[in-house]
Amino acid sequence: MPSTGSTRSPNTETVRLALRDVSVERGGRAVLRRVGFEVRAGEVFGLLGPNGAGKTTLFQILCGVLPSTVGAFSLNDEPLTPGDRKFRARSGVVFQEPALDPRLTARQNLMLAARLYGVGRRSARARIDEWLQRVDLGGRADETVSRLSGGMRRRIELVRALIHEPGLLILDEPTTGLDEGAFRRIWSDLLEMRRRRGLTMLLTTHRADEAEYCDRIGILDRGRLVACDTPDRLRARVRGDLLVIEAEDPQLVVTVLHQRFGADARAADGKVVLHRERAHELIPRIVEALPEGALHSISMRHTGLGEVFLELTGHELDDSTGVDGSAIDEAGNGSGEKR
Repeated sequence: MPSTGSTRSPNTETVRLALRDVSVERGGRAVLRRVGFEVRAGEVFGLLGPNGAGKTTLFQILCGVLPSTVGAFSLNDEPLTPGDRKFRARSGVVFQEPALDPRLTARQNLMLAARLYGVGRRSARARIDEWLQRVDLGGRADETVSRLSGGMRRRIELVRALIHEPGLLILDEPTTGLDEGAFRRIWSDLLEMRRRRGLTMLLTTHRADEAEYCDRIGILDRGRLVACDTPDRLRARVRGDLLVIEAEDPQLVVTVLHQRFGADARAADGKVVLHRERAHELIPRIVEALPEGALHSISMRHTGLGEVFLELTGHELDDSTGVDGSAIDEAGNGSGEKR
């Protein structure tokens, strides 16, 4: 599990950003359903959920790209209109899709961002040199972005979002497409920025391992916030190991597990899930108890945030289907195709 022990503790008394009852409808579909949470000063707050959960829609609302149907926002206890000039001046944004111009150098991209934020040329030069050295890219400053690796580009995007020294950093799936080494480096940089500057971060992610870096996590599923707590407290909701059973008739398996072993199992998305202490000892007994051919597979997992998500929602974290089983994108549009 990632450790955040070297980072600055969040100020639990100060609320940096607050959302209340945010709701959005698209094409008659509720994409966000009265979502609300608070992000404390100096905190890393993550929204964890699969594609189609509404994470990017919420991100776009905060950035002023999309309007919300209902909802209230505040920044530092002051009413906030998402995307307005004051909010943009106080926050930095890292989009899921690349926002750098690949034809410009790293330095030119950062200078352009600084000028757009109204940072003076002399201050911008000093900040760019300092930040590029801090993320170990000082020697690549004058290379075109197209020649840099994905991890290097992502680090430049972080610097770009922080060039005007905001107090709040908002990131949409910040490590999508990165290899393991780049993933770890990005998070090393993020936590160092938090330690040095008391930076507050709000991020979206579909990765359980990335959510482990957060101080608190909001689990977002199909437009609803189903839980919000620290990683440790969320894991504590799930006792024992998780068994996931795929079978010809899931309801038959549920009945057998209840009658033979007193197990509180349930069928979800064509699978049977249950939690059990010393679950490995139960596996051979389950195989023996079921009729021949009834069982397709059985697997055991130790409890992580992915298993917490499954327990709380009834389906896998990587399941990107909508309420009716059709595939939906982050804007809540249905494709009509089953996945």
